[in-house]
Amino acid sequence: MREIVLPQGETAKNLESFLKRRFPIGYVRKVFRKSGVRVNGQRAKADDLVRAGDRIQLYIPFEAHSGRGKSRNFKMAVLFEDAALLVIDKPAGVAVHEGKTERKGETVLGMLEDRYRAAGIRPILVHRLDKDTSGVLLVAKHPLAATELETLFEAGQVEKHYLCLLVGRLPGTEGKIDFPVPGRQGSPVRALTRYRAVKRFSETTLAHVTIETGRLHQIRLHFAQLGYPVVMDDQHGDFGFNKRFRKQFGLKRQFLHAETLKLKYDGKLQAWTAPIAQDLKDTLKKLSDSHE
Repeated sequence: MREIVLPQGETAKNLESFLKRRFPIGYVRKVFRKSGVRVNGQRAKADDLVRAGDRIQLYIPFEAHSGRGKSRNFKMAVLFEDAALLVIDKPAGVAVHEGKTERKGETVLGMLEDRYRAAGIRPILVHRLDKDTSGVLLVAKHPLAATELETLFEAGQVEKHYLCLLVGRLPGTEGKIDFPVPGRQGSPVRALTRYRAVKRFSETTLAHVTIETGRLHQIRLHFAQLGYPVVMDDQHGDFGFNKRFRKQFGLKRQFLHAETLKLKYDGKLQAWTAPIAQDLKDTLKKLSDSHE
């Protein structure tokens, strides 16, 4: 059994969020699935609140896998960095944390831990992007910064802007999608997505998307439910269309890019933007050429 005592000054948050700052998401899901976590000796659920002084007991062993000698070279562009925060441009094809099929040393978190180990810094993810989504990703460099940033995300005080290509010609100029999606524990949770059509091609629509909630696969699920799935989405998409699109345009992953992220940081409004990834830029050029 492993016990963690929440330090003084720790703000109240749900148990799952606290554990995900310290362990890979796969391990956190496992301890809840196997009822292997207690708070102050009592069986606990993912959404239970924990506070300073609470004692968390974990009854499922955690086996850390070192990334030493197995990490890719760090090739992610740094958009901003100070003593508390790191903002990177995550490339597609790199998972943010380890999982069933992802070695830690080959993930964003594993590479960052390798990079900052000598300085005594252990980076903490405060939000996530899908493996095949490129763009802006925030990482805290110490627990206090992680707590402050997570509070902003939970309070809806972070603007998240995406660029995506959708199957079909999206009607209208703009709109919103307010369908519930499955939450972390499987029960429906509210999710709100706003969109604006940027350009229409013969069979697709380029759209600017803003999410006001941060649910798992929110954009992909919402547009699939609307009937205009994200191009090359291999879970919720139009598989026949994707096969034809890949053959014609060469795109090998979902067309989804986290373009801009805005929040109040260090006393002023900050905005970080990642340039559209090269494979998506090439796809748009081919679409424009074929549309002329």
